[in-house]
Amino acid sequence: MEDIRAIVEKQRAYFRTGETLDVKWRIAQLKKLRAAVKSHAQEMEEALAKDLGRSAVEAYLCDVLPIVFEIDETIRGLRRWARPECHYSGMACFPSVVTKVYKMPYGVTLIISPFNFPMLLTLGVLTASIAGGNTAVLKASSKSAASTAMLKRFIADLFPPEYVTLVDGGHDVADACLAQPFDKIFYTGSPAVGRHVMAEAAKNLTPVALELGGETGNWCVVRKDADLKDAARKIAFFKLCNAGQICININQVAVAEEVAEPFVEELKSAFDYQIGKTPEYSDEYPKLITEGAYDRCAALADEYRGRIVYGGRGDRSSRRYSPTLIYPVRCDEPIVMHELFNPILPIIPFKDADIEQLMDTIAEREHPLALYLFTRDIRWARHTMQRQQYGGGCINEVCVHLMVKGVPFNGTGHSGMGAYHGEWGFREFTHPSTVLIGCNRFNLSLREHPYSGKRGERKLKILKLFTK
Repeated sequence: MEDIRAIVEKQRAYFRTGETLDVKWRIAQLKKLRAAVKSHAQEMEEALAKDLGRSAVEAYLCDVLPIVFEIDETIRGLRRWARPECHYSGMACFPSVVTKVYKMPYGVTLIISPFNFPMLLTLGVLTASIAGGNTAVLKASSKSAASTAMLKRFIADLFPPEYVTLVDGGHDVADACLAQPFDKIFYTGSPAVGRHVMAEAAKNLTPVALELGGETGNWCVVRKDADLKDAARKIAFFKLCNAGQICININQVAVAEEVAEPFVEELKSAFDYQIGKTPEYSDEYPKLITEGAYDRCAALADEYRGRIVYGGRGDRSSRRYSPTLIYPVRCDEPIVMHELFNPILPIIPFKDADIEQLMDTIAEREHPLALYLFTRDIRWARHTMQRQQYGGGCINEVCVHLMVKGVPFNGTGHSGMGAYHGEWGFREFTHPSTVLIGCNRFNLSLREHPYSGKRGERKLKILKLFTK
């Protein structure tokens, strides 16, 4: 606790020097970060292989490359984003006609990152904090030990601790951080811990951004007119990615019962083609983060053993559990009432004519972080996407909305609050300060006392003119 308090005090003193306010200086730090990510990419890939069994391709695709893209977008846009806005103050403020809105950094920020994408969800969020002109304390996950150790060396070599520092440890260290009066907290993880983060932040009235997985998981809906082969190919890729340990991954698939059987067969074929028939023994297939996570996955599969139509096998020594299809599953069963965060995929048949009833059921549950629709009826899909409550999503695609530049990534309700990526991240780590520039000539007495008598009557008449 004392060590963390000392870190926060040093960062606060450094922030007050004003060095982080200069936009050119921030861009220089971002360029330094980009160069370091590129030069340490192999070390990142090796750490991800130790923690999550990621292949070099998947590690680069899902962690390293998005960080570089995020930094590049931020460097290109930062001068424009940080420029003060100039507004006309309006007749009510005459003779003061100029008002500025300055994009001010919060100050000392805390970034708590998860185990599933330890590089991206630490350095990607740090990019937004740096862009905003803040200092940062990074609390990385103790579950991804190799990645956290690598990041700790990486940050220590790159930045002085009074500017950016990384602390490691378990929940006790996280709580020690949350006890400090940070100016902004950004947490990525589960809704349960998100509640705890908010409760602790409330003690210091610290503003919080949360990126959460969603209490009841993300839905994918496949209608009877969908291209089944295309849908199966994309869903299989996504469920294989990081062994399902992704906050925007598909938790369950609802498929029109008219095409449910052929869809399941297409999905089986897609898994076989992409990873082979024994993924639990493949070095290319990621593993679950801990033995506890593996055991929970295996136990859940065993509960539904009689309905497993694909997979259902694992190798505990390597913590790899095969992609597993459970079919059929009802909407009200326990397995679709919580986020799975593993390679198990329940498949829920529904009558295509009852699609609106299904969407109502989804809407009644906690808001997901992502929603995916597969259909040739684009008009219906667009209409549906504008009526549901969720973080983000795709029509006839999965996950790649995360990679689009210039758009926000966020959740709502139990899937989070706030947003980041690009300019949205800059906004998340700054607060707009409105400053009116006064004038000492031509000032009117309209707002001043007296408010009574004839002078008051005249003032009221003039004021009412503003509302006509």
